[in-house]
Amino acid sequence: MKKTVKGKVYDTENMKAVMKKTCGYFGDEAGYEEVLFEAEDGATFLYGKGGNASPYPKEKLTTMSAKKAEAWKSENA
Repeated sequence: MKKTVKGKVYDTENMKAVMKKTCGYFGDEAGYEEVLFEAEDGATFLYGKGGNASPYPKEKLTTMSAKKAEAWKSENA
């Protein structure tokens, strides 16, 4: 997924995946996965996708501050 936010391009193909969280199982309508990505310049974003009954019925990319990214990693370790 590729998205431009405030002039910066966030791209799941060209950024490093730091951590992944999976909830549910393949085919689970409420299941989803979240992947935390980090760019070389330190920019971070959370990518989510899932089933129709999940928090991510459509792919979603959310930018995060370094502080929020660290908190997400701690909560999901």
